[in-house]
Amino acid sequence: MRIIAGFLGGRNFDAPKGHRTHPMSEKARGGLFSALGDIKGLTILDAFAGSGAISMEAISRGASLAVAIDIDKSAIDTVKKNIKNLNIDNKIKTVRAAASGWSNNNQDYKFDIIVCDPPYGTPEFNTLDKLTRHLKADGVFVLSWPGKEESPKLPGLKIVKTKEYGDAKLIFYKR
Repeated sequence: MRIIAGFLGGRNFDAPKGHRTHPMSEKARGGLFSALGDIKGLTILDAFAGSGAISMEAISRGASLAVAIDIDKSAIDTVKKNIKNLNIDNKIKTVRAAASGWSNNNQDYKFDIIVCDPPYGTPEFNTLDKLTRHLKADGVFVLSWPGKEESPKLPGLKIVKTKEYGDAKLIFYKR
């Protein structure tokens, strides 16, 4: 896997071993950041981080801080290794926790952009709802979701855009 653009563009990174994560395709990740536009100085919550690709791409493109959360130990270990190898460990905070539990214990944290790329079949709607409370008033909440499934409605947010990439789609929400 590789970072697409920014000061780390072209640099390679590892994905966690095994089948517990499904990294967002490079095409979808490129489309995500193209749709977001200029993210210089913004903060990112990368929920269900997997390899940390979203966090690393965001930092490469100028985001000031990313928080990468995943419950899987091998995923967080991989993110830590990747950000150390790329010398950006001061820009990405890693958290090994369930997204729902982290949200309950960190209710005051707010982000400009929240990206959720959960394993298919999860998370519970309640987890997504909890994560929306971390979105700043003018922020963007992006959900990677199976393409054939109906886009979930999230309280207090409206869908402003949907982009399809193979068997997945990205759903963009705003307040």
